[in-house]
Parts: sequence; structure tokens; C-alpha cells
Amino acid sequence: MKNFLLMRTLTLLTGVALAVAARTAEAKLTVGDPAPKLQAAKWVQGDPVKAFDTNHVYIVEFWATWCGPCRASIPHLNELWQKFKDRGLIAIGQDVWEQNEDKVAPFVKKMGDQMTYRVALDNKSSDTKGVMAVTWMDAADQNGIPTAFIVNQQGRIAWIGHPMALDEKTLEDILAGRFDITKYAAEYESQQQIQAQQMELSKKLRTALKNKDWDAAEAAIAEMKKSEPAMGDSLDTVRFPILLGRKNYAEAYKLAESLSNAHPKNAMLQNSLAWTIAAQPGLEKRDLALAEKMAVRANEAAQGKEPAVLDTLARVQFMNGKTNEAIVTEQKALDIAPDEQKAFLKKFLADYQQGKLPEIKQ
Repeated sequence: MKNFLLMRTLTLLTGVALAVAARTAEAKLTVGDPAPKLQAAKWVQGDPVKAFDTNHVYIVEFWATWCGPCRASIPHLNELWQKFKDRGLIAIGQDVWEQNEDKVAPFVKKMGDQMTYRVALDNKSSDTKGVMAVTWMDAADQNGIPTAFIVNQQGRIAWIGHPMALDEKTLEDILAGRFDITKYAAEYESQQQIQAQQMELSKKLRTALKNKDWDAAEAAIAEMKKSEPAMGDSLDTVRFPILLGRKNYAEAYKLAESLSNAHPKNAMLQNSLAWTIAAQPGLEKRDLALAEKMAVRANEAAQGKEPAVLDTLARVQFMNGKTNEAIVTEQKALDIAPDEQKAFLKKFLADYQQGKLPEIKQ
């Protein structure tokens, strides 16, 4: 079930502050270190990789079927692998923290030509959390997925980060042996320190938002912008619920439209803004025309393949008096939704068919 503004805001905030998890003094694995062993329990797809060799560069991406950002990043990783596989790149989708491993194989099959690289399950024979989760993710103090590690021809960690941040030039440089690991390692450590500071500030901001202390929330945002100016747009996203909380609707929707126009292909952002306008309880004014514009953009960016995005679009269409369109859109969401989402989507569809706006429990 979808959550309301606070949970969506906290999710966005977590992504802002913890895009790459902050390292602690106990972290044992970093850029430049020898890569830990691969210890998969089972290879769901592709030939097993028992050990790293000097003829290949490896991307080991940690993901799970329940992880929305993971689903969004899979096609990007697949494109990189397809482009560079003939030059010695091997991509491994290492499933981790999985709630039900029986879902992995059907998930991979459903992804089809968008997920053609190797896929492995974690080995939980000696640790219920998973050996790969412990020796890679925990060791590097990475507590969010998707997270990708690149292992170079010398068997060392050359890069760590969100797979969507991995570009072709970085891969080309690593494959060609000209990537400066020492320089990147220093940049990585510096960034981790900055993100540790941001994490502390984000805690203040989360607390302020939860308590509806709008002045404290604004102060925390100002501190975060000062310490990391590049976070401007992300923090402006968090300002949206603050403005709504203050009932400054004109300024809130002006900001939301500005963010939407600046990031037309960011499906997650567009969907979150649209859903907030359409479903946040207690709003005295809703700019439903703007919400529909955002929901359409979100669906276009997601190529009509995200049930949550389609569900948002259906709700906005219904609220704008487009009942038939809402029914068609909700049916599309139901058709592609995973099993655990089908029950409430069926209920929503039935409500639209009866001319009712679905009630959403907080």
C-alpha cells in the first residue's frame, strides 16, 4: 500500500542523504582493497563465476526483487554489460537481503531482455544474513541497494556506488587500465565523510518533519545546502511538504512545477509529487491539473511499466473527471503488478468502476 507524504518525503530524504551509505570507522572494505571472494549459493542465470581472473572486469551489483530503485537500475546495468561484454566485462546481479528467494527466478524471467547478465543468490549456509551481504556490503558499510562494486583486472575494488551513477567513460577507463584508483579512492573517502555529516543533518530534518516543526525543518535544509550545495534540487523536493504544511499552497505548487519541469524524465520524482497533490490528506487546495501533468510525465519516463506510477495516474485522472481513462489506466497497473500488490489494485479498480474515489489507509 502506498504511504502518504511523510513516508514519501522520508524516502526521498533517505535517497538524498544516503545515496552512498556513510562509512564508519569500522568499515573494512574500500576502494583499492582486494575484492572479497564470490560466495553465491546458486546461479539463477548465466555461467557461475567461481573467482576473479586477470582477463575480465567485473560489476557486482547488489539488489533485491522488492527494491524499487533496483528495478529502475537494472536496464541501465544491462545496457552497460551488453555494450562492453565483448571487451571483457562481466556483470553479476548479486541478490541480497531477499525476503523470498523463490521470487528471484520468476523476476529475472519476467525482466527478459532487460536483465540478461548473470544473477546469483546469496549464500546463507553460515550466516542467515548472507555471506555476500556480510563480506561485501557490511564490510564496505553500504546499507542501501542497489549498490555496485567494480573489480578490476588485478582483483581490486576500483569503484563503489549507485549503478545509475556508473557511466561509460568510467568503465572504458577501467577496462583500458587507465583508471586512477588512488585518485578515485581519495574522492570516495572525502565524499563518504560529507555524507556522514549529511546523515546527521538528515536525522534532524526527519525528526522535524515528523513533528511538523516547519521552522526546524527549514533550518536543517539550510544547513544541508550550506554543507553540500550540489544537493539543492533534492532538498527543494523536501521543501514541498514543508510549504504544504504551512498551507502556502501557491508557493508549494510553484516549487513543484519548477521541480517537475527541471526533471521531466525522473519518474520517481514526478510520481511522488503527483501522488502527494492527489492523495495527501488535509490539503485545502489541490492543483490537479499540475498533478496530472506530473503523473503523465512519470508514466512516460517509466515507459508504462511501473504499476505504482500507473496507479497514481489513474487516481489523478479520476479526480479530474476522466473516469473511463482512470479505469483503463488502473487495469494496466493491475496487469503488470506483482502478486503482493494485486489485491489492493483490484479494489481500486472496482471503486473506479463504481464511480468512487478509492479510500487509502494511512
